[in-house]
Amino acid sequence: MPRRRFWDIIAASAVVILALAWMLRKLLLGLPDIRTLETYTPPLTTRVYDRNGEVVAEFSIEKRTLLALSQIPLELQNAVIAVEDDQFFNHWGISPKGIIRSALINFIHRRVVQGASTITQQLAKQIFLTRERTMARKIREALLAIQLERNYSKSEILQFYLNQVYFGEGAYGVKAAAHVYFGKDIQDLTLPECALIAGLIRSPRGYSPFVHPNRAKLRRSVVLDRMRSLGLITPQQAAEAEATPLPSARPVGPSNLAPYFVSYIQHDIERTYGTSSLWRGGLQIYTTLDAGIQRTAERIFEQRLADVDRRMLADWTRRQKEAAEDPSIVMMSSTPPAAIQGAFLVLDVKTGAIRAMIGGRNSIFNRATQARRQPGSTFKPFVWAAALESGMTAATLVDDSPLAYYYDGSDWRLLKGATDVAAINLATAPFAVSPDFKIWVPADFDNKFLGPITLRRAIAKSRNIASIRLVERVGPPRVVELAHKAGIVSDLEPVLALGLGTSVVTPLEMANAFETLANGGIRETPYAVERIENNEGRELESHQGTETEALSPQIAYLVTNLLKGVVSAGTGRYASRLNRPLAGKTGTSNENRDLWFIGYTPDLVAAAWMGYDDFMSIPIHSWTAAVTVLPWWTEIMGEVLKDYPKKDFPVPLGVSFQKIDGISGFLPLPTCPRAALMMESFKDGTAPTDFCPLDHNKDLKPQLEAILQKEWGGAAEVSSYPAEAATSTMTIQISTEPEPADEESEPELPPAPPASPGKP
Repeated sequence: MPRRRFWDIIAASAVVILALAWMLRKLLLGLPDIRTLETYTPPLTTRVYDRNGEVVAEFSIEKRTLLALSQIPLELQNAVIAVEDDQFFNHWGISPKGIIRSALINFIHRRVVQGASTITQQLAKQIFLTRERTMARKIREALLAIQLERNYSKSEILQFYLNQVYFGEGAYGVKAAAHVYFGKDIQDLTLPECALIAGLIRSPRGYSPFVHPNRAKLRRSVVLDRMRSLGLITPQQAAEAEATPLPSARPVGPSNLAPYFVSYIQHDIERTYGTSSLWRGGLQIYTTLDAGIQRTAERIFEQRLADVDRRMLADWTRRQKEAAEDPSIVMMSSTPPAAIQGAFLVLDVKTGAIRAMIGGRNSIFNRATQARRQPGSTFKPFVWAAALESGMTAATLVDDSPLAYYYDGSDWRLLKGATDVAAINLATAPFAVSPDFKIWVPADFDNKFLGPITLRRAIAKSRNIASIRLVERVGPPRVVELAHKAGIVSDLEPVLALGLGTSVVTPLEMANAFETLANGGIRETPYAVERIENNEGRELESHQGTETEALSPQIAYLVTNLLKGVVSAGTGRYASRLNRPLAGKTGTSNENRDLWFIGYTPDLVAAAWMGYDDFMSIPIHSWTAAVTVLPWWTEIMGEVLKDYPKKDFPVPLGVSFQKIDGISGFLPLPTCPRAALMMESFKDGTAPTDFCPLDHNKDLKPQLEAILQKEWGGAAEVSSYPAEAATSTMTIQISTEPEPADEESEPELPPAPPASPGKP
């Protein structure tokens, strides 16, 4: 009997051993290759930085950054080890005592309710295994831990673990936890902060100071007590840490600052590096954005456009009431006006770096880079630049008198003899209703004509007739070529109305073109990213500037000097309250659909646009760019420019100054009125040499007309307007709106000749 029992025991033992061996073999065959840990890269957070290193946006599936162990504070390492695995440096991957203890507890409860995982086991589970609570998974976890201990040092395992473990709030790894819970870099963590972070590992939400502050405080006490009992900190340190308050609110992290700018760079980066690299690769994107400028712009932009909404709603409500009381009043719209939209850009003059970008309000459509709108009179500087290149000067006279054009079937021709409003109306009246006769009668907002005036005064007062005559004189193709060289990339139609801003462009293009003027004629392509690094700090790309001479330094300065006059004594006068050298131009497109101001200093150029996405007109007719956009542009730049020194635009070689009579453009005589005298800039060799021929005691108009006739020799009769672009009838009435009381108001653009077949 004993012999049989012995052999039965042997047989049973063999069966058990074989079964265990078979099970162990099966478990081992199912284990992943731990060598993959060497190339394992968890999803990392891509961060977008402004020019000063401030994080303005993050792209991530999980908030995570990889650190070397030497970059992690020793107090944080000790806190994690103390509370999670105080025998970490003594065991070989598993803790037999812990396993026996947890096995007994789990047996009593007849389910897995407690683990005995070491740090190594936790790492194995997080990287290689699922979160299921089964005995098979626990055995695999232990086997993997043993393998990890055989192949990696304790320091390597601890480094992997601290970069991998989840701390709640989307934070993976200790660096992300430091940012999420304390808004700090990990090197700046204090002892109580390290203890709180370490205590989160067991239950990130259960011990969150933002969700369960009492539990979080108790858990931190446990960690500090464990560190004290292990001799890692002194009792005094523990007591001081205990007395430290918990964080009461989530720190302000990357917010919705500059959403249009972030979206702008996102598309390019995804196209270059792929979506996975952006969202999982831990790229470090260093941009040109200035967060300070951006915050200022966003705050004022939203406040002032909200003010516009309120004022237009009040006006609509008033008109509704008047219409209800007087049936003869017809309301143009029975619905309240929609929220106004806008865009704002700031570029660095010398480099083209984008310092701020606002693409609209509560929308994903970026109006700063995607909206193609008529620039109105902000396009005129390029007409004046072409005129200066052709040999004219700021003192050259241009005729601001009535004119009209007719289409003869092949070309647009100047209507001879129509030199005043009455003559134009008389000459065009018989043909106004003819479907085969096309008439264009341009006008200015104030319905006035100033006669012969200098180019300086013409752009300061934004005279449309003067612009048309200059385009006709130099030729529309020449203006188009110059504008393209300056930075406008959209197609521009070579038409007489070009100088009135009839071709559509984006605000970014206009800002770039004005930047060329500010930069002495050197064009720099706008850019948003300075450099990109991978998660290891290796540079993937960096910006390489490309300079192109679009205009000569002399012409660029002369135009800038003219635009300074727009601010000091013209339609942009509101901006002169900034009390610094400033050049700029207002612009109001046809029927008040687009309102612009673009201005610049030697350091920054800023472009502002306002309008409706559906191209609806601003309902209050007197609301031109000078009385709407210019004030909030000035308010923004008043804050922004506080950090920039007041300095004037440098005068290039080849430019000189000469005192002239500002009415005739000639050298002054003692008989010239003192008020008319001014110092004007000229390209060397172009300053006037003759003295003023005017008798200022007599009627000046015929005298100026005589000078004009001599200088211009008669305007060309046939325009450069393409015949194929004029295929529909057009009769344009001169505006009958009264002159605005505010002389800073921007003249309204009249309807222009058709820019494409079939369009009025």
